[in-house]
Amino acid sequence: MPKKKYKFRLFSAVLATVCIILVGDAVAPTAAIGNSMYIWWAIMLIGFFVPYALISAELGTQYPSEGGMYTWIKKAFGKKWASRVAWFYWVNFPLWIASLADLITTMIMQMLGIEMEMWMVLVIQVAYIALVTILGMLRISQSDWVSNIGAIIKIVLLGAIGVLGFYVLFTKGTANPIESWHDFVPLASADGGIDWAGLSFVSLIIFNMLGFEVVGTFYDDMDKPKKQIPQAIIFGGILIAIFYILPSFGMGVGTPFEEIQTNTGFLDSYNVLMANAGIGEAAIQAITVVVGGLFILTLISNISSWTFGVYSVTAYAAADGMFPKSWAKRNKDGAPYVVSIWSGIVAAVLSVAGIILAYCFPEWEDGQNMFWAFFDLSLVCLLFSYIPMFAAFIKLHKKGPQVKNGYWVKVGPVMRWVMGVVPLILLFISLLFTLVPEFSWEAIQDNATLLISTGACIVIGEIMILNMARKDHKKQLARKNKR
Repeated sequence: MPKKKYKFRLFSAVLATVCIILVGDAVAPTAAIGNSMYIWWAIMLIGFFVPYALISAELGTQYPSEGGMYTWIKKAFGKKWASRVAWFYWVNFPLWIASLADLITTMIMQMLGIEMEMWMVLVIQVAYIALVTILGMLRISQSDWVSNIGAIIKIVLLGAIGVLGFYVLFTKGTANPIESWHDFVPLASADGGIDWAGLSFVSLIIFNMLGFEVVGTFYDDMDKPKKQIPQAIIFGGILIAIFYILPSFGMGVGTPFEEIQTNTGFLDSYNVLMANAGIGEAAIQAITVVVGGLFILTLISNISSWTFGVYSVTAYAAADGMFPKSWAKRNKDGAPYVVSIWSGIVAAVLSVAGIILAYCFPEWEDGQNMFWAFFDLSLVCLLFSYIPMFAAFIKLHKKGPQVKNGYWVKVGPVMRWVMGVVPLILLFISLLFTLVPEFSWEAIQDNATLLISTGACIVIGEIMILNMARKDHKKQLARKNKR
């Protein structure tokens, strides 16, 4: 339990929500979808975003705990399933940190127009990982200034792309003129048929929406959590929807969809839009450096905002006997610092290995884009962790309200199932088409690395969980025998 002086208010809770979920590095991949992204966003807002937000608000206040999803899944399905959720929830995190470390060095080279030696890349990436590891040893209420600043910077940077997009649209036109209404139809192929591979876009948009459950782990840091958690989710959700769609629109105005680079598209779009707006080359270069620097700050704040939620879930699993015991250790302020250290170590090993592979084997195509190599596996693991959450809602909601004045979704049995099942279906579609974008042997071969690494994560997790479950069972028997 944190000291009272660390409590934070609704304003910080809303900004923390925005900082957690509004991910600037995911805007370019979403914009690359094309004009159909607007229909995709509408579908996903209704089918996933709204029910997910309401479910997170209910579970976060009806079952208040820093254990977050671990606590909810345990109450619904027991320790083993809760541990599986905690495993995938944690393992995605060092992978994500490693992917952002790679993105930072890529952006620095892009905005300064330089190529780095291997040692420079190593230093910068390890320094980033060390910084977010240290920030991960703080409670969210102690590092709320990081998430506040990060959220404000994100809103300004992403909003500016949208504003520039509108200016260029009205003065120069768009780089992606609308040929017909088919341009807006999801899954429509150029020949008028159905492009099932377009379902892979579902995972991109879902990733842009994830993080509401983290707010539930802030329960002990809030003045009035039963009221603030749903408010933070609702107000933050509105801002998030606006500032995802606005920059995606701006990027689509300035750059042909097929030319949007999914890892460097953010700065590319700024450069193109500023040039179309008549800004001089020298000014563009200076602004690019400033924008790039601010964007890197958002990558620090983004990880910092997630750390307490992810590490608390993992620490709760460890305290419950389902993870290594040392991972449950917390510092004097109640932050699980051992988990942060291990996350930093794993992320550093991944980053260093990726850098060495990229420089020693330049002919290996995947090694030249470690951001996507790490990010794809991180995304798959993260998506796995959410599947039991929606199933848990269906089961737990049936029991009725558990906490007086906690948030409660007032729906009947049919809507309860709809709210749980529709997001589940979208998650399964997202996972399937992330792992296998097309149903062909060639697509499976192309994604072999991701499929093998996903299988490895599943096997390692199951071995650890079954082993810890046996140990926990022996402890439970020993306690009973002593009575």
